[in-house]
Amino acid sequence: MTLINKKSLAEEVASKLQEQISLGHYKINDKLPIEAELMKSFGVGRSSIREATKLLANLGLLRIQQGVGTFVQEVRSTREPMDHRLMRAKVQDLDEVRQLLELKIAEKAAIHRTEEDIIAMKQHLAERIKAANKGLIEECIEADIQFHIAIAEASKNEILADLYKSASIHLKAGFLHLYADTKIFQETYAIHEQLLDNIIAQDPKKAWNTVAKIIGHINY
Repeated sequence: MTLINKKSLAEEVASKLQEQISLGHYKINDKLPIEAELMKSFGVGRSSIREATKLLANLGLLRIQQGVGTFVQEVRSTREPMDHRLMRAKVQDLDEVRQLLELKIAEKAAIHRTEEDIIAMKQHLAERIKAANKGLIEECIEADIQFHIAIAEASKNEILADLYKSASIHLKAGFLHLYADTKIFQETYAIHEQLLDNIIAQDPKKAWNTVAKIIGHINY
């Protein structure tokens, strides 16, 4: 499976603008700088600025008045979809959420996993170590995430699985910045294999404990 693309320039600009609004650089009814100034400030083209302001207008943060300018409408948007919130989250914060979810997911997967789930988990784990040994970081990260998503799906709790998938999707690009090589994935292969064995053996307590060990092994 191909790694998803990183954020577009417009999304990056939208995230930075949203952060500036949240930090109080712009207050309600303040007018944003003209497009030329924003282009210079963010180092992007006019189309990216326009798309970014459109994204934030759709969230209710900005009000675009043709021929007049773009104004701050809300300092914090109560209507911001979770997907957009995750998009602008810090990698470390997202990974903490992911790790907490993994503890419960592993427990439930050990109880509810099916033979089809086991096949999927084995496949992704095999792809993970194969990519790690070849030094293919993008493929390795993708396989790692897909392995854990397979565990989430094996939990048979749709809410847990959806939350986990959402967090994982937004972590992909961040992991490429965190990990320069595949060393950590090679080092943690054995403990991931142990987790799979715990789930296959339908031992929720050991599965939970193994995830806790995995979390403890990974430091930034």
